[in-house]
Amino acid sequence: MSASLTKGMGYALTGLRWLPKSGLRRFVAIPLLINIVLFGAGVWWTYGQFEHFAQMLQNWLPSWLGWLHWLIGPIFALTVLVAVFYSFSVVTNLLAAPFNGLLAERVARMARPGDTSPAASPLGWKDLLLSPLVEIRKLLYFIGWAIPLLVLSFIPVINVIAPVLWVLFGAWMLALEYADYPLGNRGLSFREQRQLLRKHWPLTLGFGGMVLLLTVIPLLNFLAMPAAVIGATLMWMEEGQG
Repeated sequence: MSASLTKGMGYALTGLRWLPKSGLRRFVAIPLLINIVLFGAGVWWTYGQFEHFAQMLQNWLPSWLGWLHWLIGPIFALTVLVAVFYSFSVVTNLLAAPFNGLLAERVARMARPGDTSPAASPLGWKDLLLSPLVEIRKLLYFIGWAIPLLVLSFIPVINVIAPVLWVLFGAWMLALEYADYPLGNRGLSFREQRQLLRKHWPLTLGFGGMVLLLTVIPLLNFLAMPAAVIGATLMWMEEGQG
């Protein structure tokens, strides 16, 4: 396994370890509350729909192809799981964006206590009000790639690889989502952020893959968003210089 891949995964876990730090608690509280409410709703809705999806698939297949239910069912379930959980992450981040920006700023200052230069551009009310617009731009980027993947998921034979593509896409989008807070604070545009993440793609996919895993583990999924903001800030402070 690539050292950069495992290093990226480690930054996401470091974000979890930073959550209890006294200097971060008030910055973590609001994003954590938003995540608990919305992700709790997402978990309840998603698991409630799986039985419906399974029944729909069984009714759709002719009787002589009933055995395919056991092959297509898990593939379809995994595809839905990744797509739905990332969709809820987008909505959650849309609401929590202003607070995540402040959290990233605070983490940057705590990580370099002896550095008297500003860790990022100062965040004013204008930045806080415009941050949801940036999230909408990321949402449109997500939709632009998600639609072809969704179509691919329903094409027989080819749809076998759909779950792998969804996992890779979800890891990329989550890494891009959380990189925006520290990199946006530094003044990098959305295009520049994508260029930087592509340059360090094993690190990016390692980080995003671990965040994706955290979002599907009960209880830990509530901590995933603030942990990912912290981890992404620490990661790109260290890795985004080259």
